[in-house]
Amino acid sequence: MPAPDPAVAGVVLAAGSSSRLGRNKLLLDLGGESVVRRAVRATLEAGLDPAIVVVGHEAEHVRKELAGLSCDVVFNPEHARGAGSSLRCGVTRASATPAVGLVLLLADMPLVTSAMLKTLVDWRRETPAPLVVSRYGDVLAPPHFFSRPLFAELLATDDERCAKPVIRRHSAQARIVDWPASALKDLDVAADYDELRSRFAET
Repeated sequence: MPAPDPAVAGVVLAAGSSSRLGRNKLLLDLGGESVVRRAVRATLEAGLDPAIVVVGHEAEHVRKELAGLSCDVVFNPEHARGAGSSLRCGVTRASATPAVGLVLLLADMPLVTSAMLKTLVDWRRETPAPLVVSRYGDVLAPPHFFSRPLFAELLATDDERCAKPVIRRHSAQARIVDWPASALKDLDVAADYDELRSRFAET
């Protein structure tokens, strides 16, 4: 019997305050499911293990949305300092597991699917590259795969810049996965929510 594939963790950043929207975007409904639950479910369906969810703003409300999902919820008490602080929380937890790497994703990108996450993991298995990066047209944006040797660099990132400096430093060795530009849609303002609700209503 062949040995099982090494585990790859998923780190879902879900700690932001949604200041631009004026209400917690992660609790909004899209197609009968909250934004945060959709992101974590995709992580689990992709086989990422463990699925680590970093929470902060309205943490208990976000936790309730994840009831019944087999995920590891980590509270970031310094979430207001920026996404980099949440990244460090997630990577710290992933470092305590045997995972050979992690896939980083943002909870407020509801068009990221489990199939996209699986593709990143599959490409990681086929290449020695330490980094597999998603590209939407000309824009690099999550999800991204980072191999375990990059964890230390992720832990050294500052509060505001998150993983971008690590990606830049290793861009020459990175493998790039291209997605349609239309799949790049995060949820920041009310108009974004209106557009996403229309998209999900059509499916």
